[in-house]
Amino acid sequence: MSYLGVEKSLSGRRWVGPGVAIERHAEAIFQATQLALPLCATLARLGVAVEEVEQFLDPKLRDLLPDPRSIRDMDKAAARVLQAVERREKIAIFADYDVDGGTSAALLIDWLRQLGLQSTLYVPDRIDEGYGPNEEAMADLAAKHDLIICVDCGTQSHGPIAAAVGADVVVLDHHLGGETLPECVAVVNPNRQDETGDLAHLCAAAVVFLMLVECGRLLREAGKKGPDLMAMLDLVALATVADVAPLRGVNRALVRQGLKVMAQRNRPGLVALSDVGRLESQPNSYHLGFVLGPRINAGGRIGRADLGARLLAETDIHAAKAMAEQLDHLNTERREVEASVRAAALAQAEERGLDAPLVWAAGEGWHPGVVGIVASRLKELTNRPSIVIGLDGDEGKGSGRSVSGVDLGASIQRLASEGLLIKGGGHKMAAGLTVARDQLEPAMARLAELLAKQGAGEGGAADLILDGMLMPGAASIELLEKIEQAGPFGAGAPSPRYVFADMMIHFAKRVGESHLKISFGDGQGPRIDAICFGAFDGDMGQTLMDHKGARFHLAGRLELNEWGGRRSVQLRLEDAAPV
Repeated sequence: MSYLGVEKSLSGRRWVGPGVAIERHAEAIFQATQLALPLCATLARLGVAVEEVEQFLDPKLRDLLPDPRSIRDMDKAAARVLQAVERREKIAIFADYDVDGGTSAALLIDWLRQLGLQSTLYVPDRIDEGYGPNEEAMADLAAKHDLIICVDCGTQSHGPIAAAVGADVVVLDHHLGGETLPECVAVVNPNRQDETGDLAHLCAAAVVFLMLVECGRLLREAGKKGPDLMAMLDLVALATVADVAPLRGVNRALVRQGLKVMAQRNRPGLVALSDVGRLESQPNSYHLGFVLGPRINAGGRIGRADLGARLLAETDIHAAKAMAEQLDHLNTERREVEASVRAAALAQAEERGLDAPLVWAAGEGWHPGVVGIVASRLKELTNRPSIVIGLDGDEGKGSGRSVSGVDLGASIQRLASEGLLIKGGGHKMAAGLTVARDQLEPAMARLAELLAKQGAGEGGAADLILDGMLMPGAASIELLEKIEQAGPFGAGAPSPRYVFADMMIHFAKRVGESHLKISFGDGQGPRIDAICFGAFDGDMGQTLMDHKGARFHLAGRLELNEWGGRRSVQLRLEDAAPV
């Protein structure tokens, strides 16, 4: 049964409220704790048991951090890295070009620098070299270094790692492993096929962090002191959120502690990036995913691939400011490129049909740096796994995003093993691929078949899940602070979404090309400001602008708006329905 009778909102979605079981669980939490009811409802929706509430609201990293040695090859990796430090060997870091790769590299650069070692950073060009190690680069690095550490890549790079003649290789990764592993000193990856899967939710930066924890333990055993690892959690938090790792268990504790570290503004690169992003309030998971993350990614998408990692590892604030401004400009350029590809991809996908198990589009010359973002947009629009491919010559390079419960990475890997892809891999929610132009149609047909077996395409447009109803007078800073105790929110732990029912729109204004700003209320109590990003990409923006006094149910998430020293509650509007 739909919530408030909304079967089809302005964005085409059915509204669904909390079920009876969640309401009963929320009441049980309230009876046991006497916490604020909206907080109890959020805890119930997140599945927190009554007896776990206290620990959940105050997670301790020491209680949740796994023993690094529970991951295969961790002991070998840590021992080899420490050996390189003791012998003052030459170390190269081969990193992926996204946020997870950049933060992983910065963690190692920072840690090694504090121990008196300078390392070489190598990030492949997305267009010229593609994802992961390649034979030429690895051979060149091996000729000049004793140890190469591959971060956020390398698990399936058998040939390139074999080409690193004369150097040892350690892989710290989290992408799905194949049936065999490359021959090297260590492949530390919780997504190896011979792992238990208990830590499969970790991003690469968290894997790197755990290796540094193990190195720290070994240093202490030897009577030596290592760098302060807690001060590096800002990087781990950034990677965890930007790589859309689920904010559960240790991930939640890493992000929560990392945000506290970031608020101290001790890392020049993040300070500079926060400033160009006009981040004026305390950082939260939204800022990591939508303000900082896209700017760091911009270098790898359409600019210099290593710029994000170099910024994060930079110690000079002036140099950091210059790099942050460059990334900000690249991010603006990225948005423009993305907009044109998105429009073309959506038109093509609509023509093909949006009800299939897989939504996909491929176009001539589409920039490889934005196909992943466009795939994410298609996924959000259709509630289906989505693939977007840029064609160039005889090949196409693409990126995909999945929905909850559908393992895209494993299906892409299966496709590659069947010979329908030149190469491909990833993890459950995201994957990359290279396909021959003449294999495009059969490859996508087979992928749709594999995804359908996992249940893809069974639902309609995503239902909008709602936590309940609020009146404008209840939407206070105090309420927001109470709800935030259940945070940080993000993948796997979405922040609560509320409905303001039967509201009058007092003010509406178009902001930029596609955003909408409104002020609304019930006609009796206080008014609330709201911002809706991308409102004019569909019908919602114009409908609310032309309201002509009509009343609407408004749905979205509450957030703190800080501007000019003034703090107020704002609604991030996600959907609306006429009364």
